[in-house]
Amino acid sequence: MNVIINQQATTLPAHATVQDALATLSARPPFAVAVNTRFVPNTQYASHTLHEGDRMEVIAPVTGG
Repeated sequence: MNVIINQQATTLPAHATVQDALATLSARPPFAVAVNTRFVPNTQYASHTLHEGDRMEVIAPVTGG
């Protein structure tokens, strides 16, 4: 299935979860995840199934002043 992760087209297996997508990115905490502009709590990464055309953003905190 095709999804957009951080504005990049990505192909994932059918029924992939947010956790699966994060594994392909080798994402390292801290970060937050939104799918189709809706926040996904980290407790739901393994159960939140992605669908064809979903847009996922992995957002890292910004520090500084």
